[in-house]
Amino acid sequence: MRIPLTEYAWPQVVLFPVALLAIMGFYALIGIFFLSAWAIITVEVVLAIILIWVLSFFRDPYRTCPSDRDILLAPADGRITDIETVEEGNFVGGAALRVGIFLSIFNAHINRAPCNVTVEKITCRRGKHKNAAYPHSGQVNESNDLELIRTDSPKDRLVVRQISGSVARRIVCKASEGQQLASGEKFGMIKFGSRTELYVPIIKSSCVVCDASCVESNTQYPVRDTQYEIKCLVQIGDKVKAGLTPIVKYETSVAYRNQ
Repeated sequence: MRIPLTEYAWPQVVLFPVALLAIMGFYALIGIFFLSAWAIITVEVVLAIILIWVLSFFRDPYRTCPSDRDILLAPADGRITDIETVEEGNFVGGAALRVGIFLSIFNAHINRAPCNVTVEKITCRRGKHKNAAYPHSGQVNESNDLELIRTDSPKDRLVVRQISGSVARRIVCKASEGQQLASGEKFGMIKFGSRTELYVPIIKSSCVVCDASCVESNTQYPVRDTQYEIKCLVQIGDKVKAGLTPIVKYETSVAYRNQ
């Protein structure tokens, strides 16, 4: 039977519960000589709640991800805190839609690929540990950028940024450069409160395809010109789930021209 705890949590998923259980046992043993029964019960209940929260934080829920190739899925559980157009010249190469997701200490913290992609490059950056709920924290906090190229059309360049927060101090990324990730596939997590951002180019992409059924010898033939534009499907304040919630959709228009 699958244990619903993430593999990315070792050794904390063992050390934290063991430490809490040891404290609970020690407190109960010593408390019977110095404290009332109600005082012992109260503290033990509080410690038990903390133990349950620790195990819950490292949960890894099973999810069946949508297979629609025209959508980008949320790369993290949490709440949408900001949606804006920014310049991302390092990898995207221009204007991009940035969608920021804040992960509270009560969210599952697994990160997932937004679509079928190839990992082009991974860049780690040292930084501060400001409150990850603020949009600007992505520019100054410690972070890890996954620079991705879609394997479906359009073959856009995307960025998923894992960002530490005021509590989070550990970013885990198990992806490697050159690796292919399926839509919704897990690649890491951020331990305790944090933030994840998705960057999508807003410049119109196009894909020109010859309509082979119309090809005739020594004559002009029509070409199908498919253009893609992105549409944001979420609003600030929306709650999303990694690998389940669509947050961006590619909309297409087809035009025919002679060649």
